[in-house]
Amino acid sequence: MSTLWQNIHYKMLRSGNRLNLLIGINVIVFLAINISAIVEQLLTHFGGSIILLYADKYLNMPAYLPDLLKRFWTPLTYMFMHAGILHILFNMLWLYWMGQIFEEYLGNKRTIGLYLMGGLAGALLYLLALNLLPAFTSANAAQNSTIVGASASVMAIVVATATLLPNYTISLILFGPVKLKWLVFVILVIDFLGIVGANAGGEIAHLGGALMGFVYIKQLQRGHDWVGGIAGLFKRKPRLKVVSNNMGKNASDYPRQEEVDRILDKISQSGYNSLSKQEREILSRASKQE
Repeated sequence: MSTLWQNIHYKMLRSGNRLNLLIGINVIVFLAINISAIVEQLLTHFGGSIILLYADKYLNMPAYLPDLLKRFWTPLTYMFMHAGILHILFNMLWLYWMGQIFEEYLGNKRTIGLYLMGGLAGALLYLLALNLLPAFTSANAAQNSTIVGASASVMAIVVATATLLPNYTISLILFGPVKLKWLVFVILVIDFLGIVGANAGGEIAHLGGALMGFVYIKQLQRGHDWVGGIAGLFKRKPRLKVVSNNMGKNASDYPRQEEVDRILDKISQSGYNSLSKQEREILSRASKQE
């Protein structure tokens, strides 16, 4: 058991992998709440759980402004909460798959910042929609509505990846090769159509996260890195560290740091698609040594 916890501790905190950290936090929160709720019910009676009740009340984000003022921390906590096993499973799978592509081309220092920004953007759009749009205000929908889940945060990373690499192709079961731009387009259409459904608040939050991912990449391509400015998670230069003294490797096996910086600056100014094949190969080799 100690070895298991040591492995978890290493993967989350010492490996430098931001995806592992985000996925680990989500899974730990989910398991802690739900396992505690199961134990509580076994020791008392099946049915309602006080633990689940309080978790929903104090960790999910309400749309009703008086409640939000009293639970001001919920715009952050809601993005690490989930309503069920399938909810967290699909969110974490999307985060892992798309996050790997995102980090392959932009490094891993932007992941946490964009995750948080996407969640906050989703929360803001959700609040504005339920408190301002007549369709919701006429039914007083905000008073009893809450949102829960990492979907807005994950959508920010998904859309950011598709905006950076629209023609990147992945293989889907039953559909075969699909470009990211078309996959994300379909997801966004489904979310938009869901605004009039039972999970209207959640779909609106998804669109808020998606908008943040799109705008973030467009600003990054213009040289404005919001994650660096807001979260302070990395310095603009150098963005990738090139290791040249690994055992068994020659310095000539790795690109020079100046060359890596030049390529990254070119991405910020003109986008990834402006890189030549040779530049893409250099960036790929350098990113593996971050």
